[in-house]
Amino acid sequence: MSTSFRSRRTLPIEEYGEDAPRTDLLPDHQRSDRKSASSNPDQHVVLGSHAPGHVVVDVRPTANLDGGDENDGGGKLDPVGRMPVHFVLAFHDLTYNVGRPRRMAFRRRSRHVETDATTARGDGARAGALLLDGVSGEAREGEIMAVLGASGAGKTTLIDALADRIQRDSLSGAVTLNGEPLGGRMLKVISAYVMQDDLLYPMLTVAETLMYSAEFRLPRSLSASKKASRVQALIDQLGLRAAANTIIGDEGRRGVSGGERRRVSIGIDIIHDPIILFLDEPTSGLDSTSAFMVVKVLQGIAKSGSVVIMSIHQPSYRIIGLIDRLLFLSRGRTVYYGPPPSLPLFFSEFGHPIPNGQNPAEFALDHIRQLEATPEGTDELVEFSKAWREKPVTRDDSSAVCTGRHDKPSLPLKEAIRMSIARGKLVSGATTSTGDSGPAAAASTAKVATYANPWWAEVWVLARRAFTNTRRTPELFLIRLATVVVTAFILATVFWRLDSTPKGVNERFGFFAIAVSTMFYTSADALPVFLVERYIYLRETAHNAYRRSSYTVSNAIVAFPPLVALSLAFTAITFFAVGLAGGAGGFLFFVLIVLASFWAGSGFVTFLSSVVPHVIIGYTVVVAVLAYFLLLSGFFVTRDRIPSYWVWLHYLSLIKYPYEAVMQNEFGAEAGRCFMRGVQMFDGTPMARLPAETKVRVLDAMSRSMGVEFNSGSCITTGPDILARQAVTELGKWSCLWVTVAWGFLFRALFYLTLVLGSRNRRR
Repeated sequence: MSTSFRSRRTLPIEEYGEDAPRTDLLPDHQRSDRKSASSNPDQHVVLGSHAPGHVVVDVRPTANLDGGDENDGGGKLDPVGRMPVHFVLAFHDLTYNVGRPRRMAFRRRSRHVETDATTARGDGARAGALLLDGVSGEAREGEIMAVLGASGAGKTTLIDALADRIQRDSLSGAVTLNGEPLGGRMLKVISAYVMQDDLLYPMLTVAETLMYSAEFRLPRSLSASKKASRVQALIDQLGLRAAANTIIGDEGRRGVSGGERRRVSIGIDIIHDPIILFLDEPTSGLDSTSAFMVVKVLQGIAKSGSVVIMSIHQPSYRIIGLIDRLLFLSRGRTVYYGPPPSLPLFFSEFGHPIPNGQNPAEFALDHIRQLEATPEGTDELVEFSKAWREKPVTRDDSSAVCTGRHDKPSLPLKEAIRMSIARGKLVSGATTSTGDSGPAAAASTAKVATYANPWWAEVWVLARRAFTNTRRTPELFLIRLATVVVTAFILATVFWRLDSTPKGVNERFGFFAIAVSTMFYTSADALPVFLVERYIYLRETAHNAYRRSSYTVSNAIVAFPPLVALSLAFTAITFFAVGLAGGAGGFLFFVLIVLASFWAGSGFVTFLSSVVPHVIIGYTVVVAVLAYFLLLSGFFVTRDRIPSYWVWLHYLSLIKYPYEAVMQNEFGAEAGRCFMRGVQMFDGTPMARLPAETKVRVLDAMSRSMGVEFNSGSCITTGPDILARQAVTELGKWSCLWVTVAWGFLFRALFYLTLVLGSRNRRR
């Protein structure tokens, strides 16, 4: 074997694993390629990289690696009559300790932090809550390993530890695949994780949901027809044919049943045929029949050549019959590990035989709960379990056959990976460098990519999915449009045909301030979007379905068209009704600045949705922050009157720039336009109540005393004078427009950084 890495983004093949063939859902040319590749046993693997983010496996003829029979590892039965096991995922002495400070206690000569849990077991670990305590076991290709226990036993924690969803510095122990360390980016490529909750888009049908998943996880080298064929075959495998064209549904819309929804959740994560499948309580909330059907599907997935590991709560007798290995946990410790048939013998030797006719799993769980309620807890059972697992076994011991204690992986990890790709697993990363089939394909190169598709393809698929889901919920956009239209109508009628008097100028100030702030407040409807999609996004990106940057760009693309419609609606209603200046050019600029305001507001709310955890908190923050922005925008207090220690917030105000832009569009549009003539200077003062003749005489007297010639028709205040008085002189209207647009891009860049830094989807 020789190894060469020629790309800085190459994924180390040592982290890979392999499993049994699955060619029934592959394109015809790939099926023939894999058949010809697997038919030649005299091969070795040369590792290298031809493109960034790929692992390349060159299949070249050579002597048999093991020097054994040509069918070794490829389908030959072992001496006991079983198919060889290609993958063994083993975990040894996994310990996860979380310290949770409760209060600061002051004592003589010492000050320390007490925690809710301590090392009362006397194992010497650091103070904290032991969520996992020395858990060991293994899961094999073709089998289902189920983790059982009461609530808080550590089932989900163990699944997360095996799936690399716990920070490595918080977890001790080893997780290996065929004896080699497993984790990092490679694990994301070869595995899938099905969460406990069904995180699906409610308005997509079952077939559409699986098809979009196929477009994410399957490479572009597969044609659309081949992907559709794979989806249809998966629908049949999952037993979803009758519900294929039914929407997923939610609380307000009737859709598929709970069991069908759960199978769809499994389907979107196995579309690329992963080697390892993790599931967190896939039967939770289902009736016994639906739960049995789900586990039956999982059994079929395991038999197709995958390692299936799941946590389960209170399995029925029929479900126990589908499971190959059981791992019972109690407060993070192993109380039983072995096959279901050995469970009665285990408790019989422990001194608590299982009554005839009783579900062994239910008896075990009930007995464990009873022991947990005693002062001694399950210590005795844990120690007995250790001794029982370590007792010597013989070839005649049936438990040895059931547990596979004598089984070893039939192939080294690298060779297992090569055979896995050749036989159809890891379809998302398995493509060939040549389209040839037959014997020539044995010399082809298979690539395993970090992401199945290029960046632009991910953006396209994400945007299409979001548009489809949005198109089927038109009421959301219509409600937002109605809000904008009603607001625009009220503003148009309240500020109808403003004149060019000083009173009209002040009314224009109020219209602009309210209109601009409305753009930002109505953008708050974008807040729930990511909060609702957050966990869908986490599930899909956890195993490299697409890039975070792709999600950010597609989110912006989908959000933009509605903003254009809202901007045109608001501008068309208000501009001419209020009587704003500028003609066609002024109208066009008003449309652009309203659109830029919507864009910046949508970006701000989108970024905020990635930071705040709840909708209510998000709305509170939006209202408060926008209130601060409005206060310091220059409408209530001009820039030269704002205290120096708050000026920085004035320049950060999102409302400042569009407000100044519309002010300049109005008062700077016509240089000769006058907004105060002669006696109008007395408006808003006690002298406004004097007769007109008196005002004229006062004006004449002022003209003579000041030596300035002006009368009742003379222009006293122009547009530039108003802008100077309002301190709107630093930036031009187009500069304010570009700054507003830049705010929108900045917030989306911050949204992307938040996704990168804050969405690791790992426990600490």
